[in-house]
Amino acid sequence: MLAIQTRGLAKTYSGRPPVVALRPLDLDVQPGEIFGLLGPNGAGKTTLVKLLLGIVHPTEGEASMFGTSVTEPLARKPVGFLPENHRFPDYLTARQTLDLFARMAGADSARAPALLEKVRLAGAADRKVKTFSKGMMQRLGIAQALMAGPKLVFLDEPTDGVDPVGRREIRDLLLELAAEGVTLFLNSHLLSEIERVCTRVAIMKEGEIVRDGTVEALTQTGRLWRLRATPIPESVAHTIGGTLQPDPAPILSPEASAAAASGETPLRGYTLAAPDRAALNTALDAMRASGVEIEAVEPLRQSLEDLFVEVVSEPSGAPVADSL
Repeated sequence: MLAIQTRGLAKTYSGRPPVVALRPLDLDVQPGEIFGLLGPNGAGKTTLVKLLLGIVHPTEGEASMFGTSVTEPLARKPVGFLPENHRFPDYLTARQTLDLFARMAGADSARAPALLEKVRLAGAADRKVKTFSKGMMQRLGIAQALMAGPKLVFLDEPTDGVDPVGRREIRDLLLELAAEGVTLFLNSHLLSEIERVCTRVAIMKEGEIVRDGTVEALTQTGRLWRLRATPIPESVAHTIGGTLQPDPAPILSPEASAAAASGETPLRGYTLAAPDRAALNTALDAMRASGVEIEAVEPLRQSLEDLFVEVVSEPSGAPVADSL
């Protein structure tokens, strides 16, 4: 059973003229996935989340979570939510905050100590929220989202404004939750964090998903491979053909310098184009047969940020709104 499923889900806000916030959308999110939703402001991300949470109603189409239509209040029972820029009463302690949310959710507040331990706030359980740093507030927000023991958690900018140490702690926590079988739906502009934790991402633009897949699949640049090897003879390069391109200069890393100082042959960088795995291995076999020492072979990819900028910079059509 899918954690999230939408079929033709769409939203148009009335007005003069009407504003198309979400075009008919088909989306499947598997249980246990860490799914990242990306897109510029106005792409339709917030509208999609609001539709799934029942905050707004669709113009057309349908959506379900774990097989229950989002139009049914029961669909939200296994769901937790951390909104962006959340606020807690600053006169409450962390323990009291979780107790309050437990009562509102009809959950057992006895879970609070274990959750505070999970989010690394056990030592601050009785401190007032007003003394918390941004990172502590985010971790407390994640704890409240987990208070009812959800199977699916929506996290809107979970690491926004958090320092590098805090981001790592939150990232580790998300991976831990996924390992426990919790499905995570992340909405974030911090692409480096998305790239590190998500099993699958989708990029939205103008109210529709224009890219969808694993980070690895989306960022692979054709069938190009990055090689680090001892110099490849011209005869071998000629045999391989125009698929091998050397870097203009040798590798000058500390490891390469140390190898050169010890008398080892310095390494060079190469880019190899191979249409499939068989062609890649044929080329590598030819290099090894000529005495070339290969230190590393890795697929050449662009960063998720580069892909995102490329996608959102493509010519746009009609504008959409994501502010309601």
